[in-house]
Amino acid sequence: MGRMITLNRADGGHLDAYLSDIDKSRPCVIVIQEWWGLNDHIKSIVDRFEFEGFNALAPDLYHGRITKDADEASHMMNGLDFPGAVHQDIAAALDYLKTINPSVAVMGFCMGGALTIGAAARLEGFKAAVCFYGVPPKAFADPADIKIPFQGHFGRKDDWVTPAVVADIEASMTKAGNSPEIYSYDADHAFFNKTRPEVYDAEASEQAWTRMMAFLRAKL
Repeated sequence: MGRMITLNRADGGHLDAYLSDIDKSRPCVIVIQEWWGLNDHIKSIVDRFEFEGFNALAPDLYHGRITKDADEASHMMNGLDFPGAVHQDIAAALDYLKTINPSVAVMGFCMGGALTIGAAARLEGFKAAVCFYGVPPKAFADPADIKIPFQGHFGRKDDWVTPAVVADIEASMTKAGNSPEIYSYDADHAFFNKTRPEVYDAEASEQAWTRMMAFLRAKL
């Protein structure tokens, strides 16, 4: 099981993060939260990565705030400093994990998926990235700028990251010379989140997890 630690940011600030048990022989994964915050669901994914043979860490981008209310979650996400989250918080997580093992990937869900694209496009040092149903504004981070191996998982019923948006992500990355692995499922947005039975899809979730494990083991 994991534990909370404190990370040091380049600007002198600090943030907390949930860290798995560490084994220096294992590659590392940064897990980026959904708009709900660093809740038990995200922590359970860190624990699951540990079980699969990875070191994993989830930075607390909301600095202690958690909610189950969608309106409040939207407010917190809209109030998040996305450049700061990438260049300070996620960068601090990357720097910390690289002292343990230099093979580090980044992945996330929803808001965390968008920040995964942002981190992969803006930061150097990642070996791979995996995005679940999230995309940032291109003015902040263009998927075409991602040069590392990339895998994406999306729901065809998603009314935010629609199939058209997914097609644009794949086309822009391919045009830029990358070869992304893009998977779409007959599922809703947030299909991986088993704490939300109204959208959770067990079959799609397990298939996506299996594909991600194979991808990360090949790239890290």
